Amino acid sequence: MICLGVIAAYVLIALGGMVYTWVAEMDNEDEILPLQQMVHYERKDQPPRLELSDAILGTDWAGKSTLYKVLLGAKTSLTVGLMANIIAVPVGLALGAIAGYYGKAIDDGIVWLYTTLSCIPGIVLLIALKYTFQDVTVLGLDLSGIHGLYIALGVVSWIGTCRLVRAETMKIRELDYVAAARAIGTPGPVILLRHVLPNVFHIAIIRFSLGFVTAIKSEVILSYLGLGVKPGVPSWGNMIDSARMDLFMGRWWELSFAVAAIFVLVLALSIFGDRLRDALDPRLRNV
Repeated sequence: MICLGVIAAYVLIALGGMVYTWVAEMDNEDEILPLQQMVHYERKDQPPRLELSDAILGTDWAGKSTLYKVLLGAKTSLTVGLMANIIAVPVGLALGAIAGYYGKAIDDGIVWLYTTLSCIPGIVLLIALKYTFQDVTVLGLDLSGIHGLYIALGVVSWIGTCRLVRAETMKIRELDYVAAARAIGTPGPVILLRHVLPNVFHIAIIRFSLGFVTAIKSEVILSYLGLGVKPGVPSWGNMIDSARMDLFMGRWWELSFAVAAIFVLVLALSIFGDRLRDALDPRLRNV
């Protein structure tokens, strides 16, 4: 419950960041500035100080508040985690259920697909996909930016869900109630929807929560490599990338607070996902 409270706090911060960004874009009198325009060179590279109410965590090379950058970066990371899992979990759930229930050639094809993809290191596949999306626009969406990151993470992340759902479906299809449904002539798609998917849906919920961890870490790595969100967009990965040389100059605060924000969120998501699995997995309820 503590971890759920931490996650809820991050979500509220992310929603606040979305509202702030929207208001800043709609503001015509420049009373509210987006992060890209918050430049105050007269107070650049200031360490954390209580005297600076809006920059209590210090400032970067352009005088931008590290506190604002950390808070607005939560919006990017949580949005990436949400959108990537919205793509990955339904794809893995559907393919895993179809492969596990029908078997034979369909199962062989799906197993070949995810086995081939899993042979490629995940970060290498992400980098390859992001390079493929450079200067590509689909339905008005620029895939070289954050929208391409959603798709790349979704393509890579469905494999684990598919494997688990396939294995569970192969056990469920041999149970008596599924055999009885087949005996009275119930079509296969109806059996999948009524009897199989409800019994494997807990896997999708668990994978959705744990998938946030992978997506957030991947976004940070790709942004650090310059392949994630575009430069200037608030992101913890961009913060780490821009501050990587600051340690040599003794400026530790931007890198440290970005890493701390990632650590707390990833730890809370990992513990919450593990406890959620204990609660929803029928095999672990009485352990």
